[in-house]
Amino acid sequence: MTVRTSPDSDSVAVVGPQAAEPWVTIVWNDPVNLMNYVAYVFESYFGFSERKAHRLMLQVHEEGRAVVSTGGREKVEMDVRAMHSYGLWATMQRSGE
Repeated sequence: MTVRTSPDSDSVAVVGPQAAEPWVTIVWNDPVNLMNYVAYVFESYFGFSERKAHRLMLQVHEEGRAVVSTGGREKVEMDVRAMHSYGLWATMQRSGE
């Protein structure tokens, strides 16, 4: 990991694998939500096609979880909160874990 300071300010930026590594949103299987509802959430919130939403929903159902988004920490935190607002069980983690 490399730490750089800007010559014009006192700010510090972390550069290296940890800074560049994206985060992922994981949706977990639960005994409450219907499969069609989960697919609907993926279509409406993420804008996935019906086919992709159905594939991810089946992955959640059959494998117990699916990665539904990637990005910076703030974006993924927002996606996790959105999944919670729809009543889905979701968590986040670094993509390499």
